[in-house]
Amino acid sequence: MIAVPRRHFLQTCAAALAAPAATLIPKTFSASTEPNLTFPSAARERLAVPSWPFRGYIVAPLNKWARDPKLPGMDLKDFAAMVVKQFNVRNIEPLDQHFSSTEASYLREFRASVEKAGVHVVNIAADPRYSFYDSVDAQRQKAVDNGKKWIDVAVAISSPSVRLHIAEARHVKPDVARAAESLKRVAEYGAEKNVLVNLENDDNVTEDPFFIVQVIEKVSHPYLHALPDFCNSMLTHDQEFNNRAMDAMFKHAYNISHMKDAETGEKGKLFTVDAAKCFAIAKANGYRGYFSVEWDQEGDPNAGVKKFIEESFKNLGA
Repeated sequence: MIAVPRRHFLQTCAAALAAPAATLIPKTFSASTEPNLTFPSAARERLAVPSWPFRGYIVAPLNKWARDPKLPGMDLKDFAAMVVKQFNVRNIEPLDQHFSSTEASYLREFRASVEKAGVHVVNIAADPRYSFYDSVDAQRQKAVDNGKKWIDVAVAISSPSVRLHIAEARHVKPDVARAAESLKRVAEYGAEKNVLVNLENDDNVTEDPFFIVQVIEKVSHPYLHALPDFCNSMLTHDQEFNNRAMDAMFKHAYNISHMKDAETGEKGKLFTVDAAKCFAIAKANGYRGYFSVEWDQEGDPNAGVKKFIEESFKNLGA
């Protein structure tokens, strides 16, 4: 598989994601003042498989930088059935760049294929190009509009949540007040559609876990939550920092977390984390949501995802 660093890949294709979505399928969720999801208790049913580890296989206009022509191609519509066949898991987390289209017809086909496979979408990982804390009002509005677009997509494919990336703003440091003002508007729109908005500790500059927590606490909206990623913060910090970060993030997590015990950084350097400790922190904070097993290393993602599933079983008591 072609090695494409995650952040480089997301930055390269983010520009195309700012385009508005076509008219989507009418919403199927009703507005709610509080999210009220019911989560499974069985270990296997709490696991999800994201499309990110399989980027080398997925054929989509915005995935051309990560597509490996030596591997068999797959449209995202076929991903759910593959996950059931390969891993006996019935929850998925698609990445926005892996959708061939956001046209209503394609989203209907995607949703039908997911339902036929007996699978649920538990989250969409979306990476808006524009920054929620940009000093220019018009740029922040673009970030808000793009966030709303992916909430509409979530409604169309019956996803209970979206993860929105906090993009960098040139020559501007991350700003809690501006980010909170923007994300409050997105969370309010999410509440209208009954779709949660999650923030991940992905980019260690723009998405520092404690910055995210400050934003969430300032917004103080029931539809804005944290998405703790077990290993991302290890790329620039140590285990002690990560333990504190996971504790702070899981206090604000609701339905989705990213499980991995290692990640490949720049120049192929491998960073590892104590995954068992992360699971323990999640449990201590009463987290009941899903763990998406996000293999992000060199090598075969099929073997990697299977490894993470088995590791998750050990920690979830399966």
